[in-house]
Amino acid sequence: MENEVLPLFVLPMVLFPGEIQELRVFEPRYRQMLDTCILDERPFGLVMNDPFEPSNGWDGPRRHGCEAIIVNHETRGSNHFITVMGGRRFFVERVIEPALPPFHDPEIAQHFPLEGVLPDIQQLLDHIPDDHPHQRLYISAEVKYLDLGESLTQKQQDTLRSVLAEVIYQAAENMAMDTSMVEDWVHALCSDRINEHPHSLYSVAAICLEELEQRQQLLACGSRDEAMAELLQHLRPSANDA
Repeated sequence: MENEVLPLFVLPMVLFPGEIQELRVFEPRYRQMLDTCILDERPFGLVMNDPFEPSNGWDGPRRHGCEAIIVNHETRGSNHFITVMGGRRFFVERVIEPALPPFHDPEIAQHFPLEGVLPDIQQLLDHIPDDHPHQRLYISAEVKYLDLGESLTQKQQDTLRSVLAEVIYQAAENMAMDTSMVEDWVHALCSDRINEHPHSLYSVAAICLEELEQRQQLLACGSRDEAMAELLQHLRPSANDA
């Protein structure tokens, strides 16, 4: 499959395939990106930030991310509120730097002296040199889409149901809830989220994993069995066999 250039939303967050998340978009660079995505009816990529690999002064992206499909959009003043659903996983092959550095960069700060006041998109575009190859304020990248491949075995599906039930019952116990009250909820979640599709792994992880680095490690797994082992390592550290 040919590489595709994808706009990137880079922030301390990990999105899984099939997962629903809500975002508030207020930075000029991402307002520009969102305008483009909505106009062209295309997704963007959501990638965890990497402060150790900057891109023209901004935090760069980690190498593995997830396509973000816009399912709802609302504008309130200069803010955009969007609901996205995770699509395909991807690997960042080549980062394309944004046209301008961050606002704290001396080159930019001298033109926008009011601290805490974000410039509008056109003001920023006016400062991009005429000979610059593009006018994108956001990071983009050439990406290669990834697939986990094989369907889940029946044993793996049963393991996921067991793990999900354990996590929910433990949470109910911690909140002093009557566990009998959550039986129907557990059954409904397992029926709705777990089947032979490999994305069932991410459906369970979206509920059970909270730490960003754990979520990122799972997103980066290259096969069904590797992803299964990674998930169990975080939820059942003593498990040796999926």
